[in-house]
Amino acid sequence: MLSSSYQNQIVNAIKLYFNIIKETAIVIEKIHRPKQGKVLPNVLSKEEVKAILCAHSNLKHKVKLSLIYSCGLRCGELLAFQPHHIDSKRNIVLLKKSKGKKYRIVPLSSKILEMLREYFIIHKPKTYLFEGQKEGLPYDARSLQQVLKQASSKARISKPVTLHWLLHSYATHLLKNGTDLRYIQELLGHNSSKTTEIYTYVSTKNIQQIKSPFDDL
Repeated sequence: MLSSSYQNQIVNAIKLYFNIIKETAIVIEKIHRPKQGKVLPNVLSKEEVKAILCAHSNLKHKVKLSLIYSCGLRCGELLAFQPHHIDSKRNIVLLKKSKGKKYRIVPLSSKILEMLREYFIIHKPKTYLFEGQKEGLPYDARSLQQVLKQASSKARISKPVTLHWLLHSYATHLLKNGTDLRYIQELLGHNSSKTTEIYTYVSTKNIQQIKSPFDDL
């Protein structure tokens, strides 16, 4: 059976053929387009996340990964993160270069704040919170992915974990803890609630509460 994406490519090719070769417009709506299947985000358990975050003894690496999970950051957001984005008095983080070039405010965990204070004392970041080998330049994205890969290996997690998995896990764990979906949408900077609703499919909170009829036998 042909995949839905391949079938859609065929429909587009037919439309292009009639427009250019036959110079005839066809009612493309009459041609059935298959619906794209839902692609569920990859999510780690809390135990797996903890194992990854505790894997590195290097404080800088530990803080990078912990900040991504604790604030639900995307890779680009972490690399563009600057010290003044942190508002320690209000326990929030203001992200200026997030998805869609919008402002995004996320809560700052008191636990990660303590880690950041220790990190500041040792590394004294200036322009960016995490700088590369050259002062004033942000950390490299490929190197950041390598940091996660090493942590996953040390934690003995065989899954092909990516940085975005930590973001997905953050959102799913919030939902599982009872956080309203509208707040999660705001935290992640999603324009549509439909984008955020994908996490309802991977949260097992309600499923786990369903009692099997087998238990009554």
